[in-house]
Amino acid sequence: MPYFKPLFWGAVLCLFVFPILTSAQDELILISPHPEGIEAEFGTNFEKWYHEQTGRTVETDWRDVGGTSSNYRFIESEFKRVPDGIGIDIFFGGGTDNYLRLSNMGWLHAYKLPEAQLAQMMQSFQGIPLYDAEYQWYGAALSSFGIMYNEELRELLQLPKATAWQDLGDLALLGRIGAADPRESGSAHMVYEIILQTLGWEKGFALLTKIGANVRGFSAGANAIPTDVVAGQVIYGLAIDFYAYGQIAVVGADKIKYVVPTDGAVINADPIAILKGAPNLPVAQKFLEFVLSEDAQKLWMLRDTDSEGPEWKGGLNRASVLPALYDKLGERCTVPNPFSTEANLFQYNSDKGSNRWDIVNGLFGVLIIDSHKDLVSAWKAIQKSKDPAKRDAAIAVLTKMPITEAEAMQMAATDWKDPSIRNEKIKEWGQFAKEKFKEARNLAK
Repeated sequence: MPYFKPLFWGAVLCLFVFPILTSAQDELILISPHPEGIEAEFGTNFEKWYHEQTGRTVETDWRDVGGTSSNYRFIESEFKRVPDGIGIDIFFGGGTDNYLRLSNMGWLHAYKLPEAQLAQMMQSFQGIPLYDAEYQWYGAALSSFGIMYNEELRELLQLPKATAWQDLGDLALLGRIGAADPRESGSAHMVYEIILQTLGWEKGFALLTKIGANVRGFSAGANAIPTDVVAGQVIYGLAIDFYAYGQIAVVGADKIKYVVPTDGAVINADPIAILKGAPNLPVAQKFLEFVLSEDAQKLWMLRDTDSEGPEWKGGLNRASVLPALYDKLGERCTVPNPFSTEANLFQYNSDKGSNRWDIVNGLFGVLIIDSHKDLVSAWKAIQKSKDPAKRDAAIAVLTKMPITEAEAMQMAATDWKDPSIRNEKIKEWGQFAKEKFKEARNLAK
């Protein structure tokens, strides 16, 4: 018993002292739709880099409320509630369209990177902005959007190759495609918007309707699709490049293929930005400098076995925004160089995509996802039809739209912001979908 009190108070002292000794001096709060591997690599490596640069310790606190669309809605709702700042420093990940919307709302904090870093970057590539001219956001990585497919099962089932978006509207692919809900997934939304912009409103939504009819089921996140393709749950998947490359790195390029469609090749920036009212602004500025540094950009596209690469198993498999880095790393890169691509890249209109983001999601959600059972039923009836004239007539009805592109753009700028009008339109479109799918099914018989 004589040693009880010293041991007891020593243990109590440890409980209080050690957290103080091990807690970080600084903090960085981020919201991101990125998968765990990216958060782990950029969090851990920034903490090391920050200590080397400043002599201080920092802890990264990652927040996530779902896909890009869900993260954006959270940021939007929080800024409407607390206009001067929402207690978060960084938004990291998601397509350019969301950052344009945040910029237009005045919810981003501009920060100009050091001149030496800016000199290594391109402000735009083939008409696509890679960072904001007013330094409100920066592309942290580059993304392409395409089709991945299970080559082994495709050959076994004697299904067609898919090299263009149009190929996914084939009746033979019913139940064979994996896709995500654009109301939850930003990368899924980008695929659908690319199709709309490359084909035009009417033809684009006609193809999206056919593709939707071939979809086995819509997942909340796009990250589920590549694993479904590998597992054979679906044969084809609409995918962002790094999800596909990650699976290819694991199972092999002979088993899984990824193609950038010939009728809509787009390379887009995947940005990062400081949010207005960032509580840890100096640390947030340092994080931007780190993410756009050469050492951090190597994490995107080196193998996990490379001494300068990530530790995350399988690597991150993303494209860097620094053009010179590809030649410098050579064959060490796990991804193709997008700056030397010979593909006929489509001139994607980010402003258009940003302005109509919500209304496209609303239309796609009501006409294709919420009405999926009726859509598939009509599509099956068309597939069974032996009469080409009946089939064509049924498809024409199946793919009808309730509004034109001009009406959609006007509505996006005005009425869609009113909840009562928006809800009324969603109800109206739901009835429109129900009636047209019933008519298409009857025409096909």
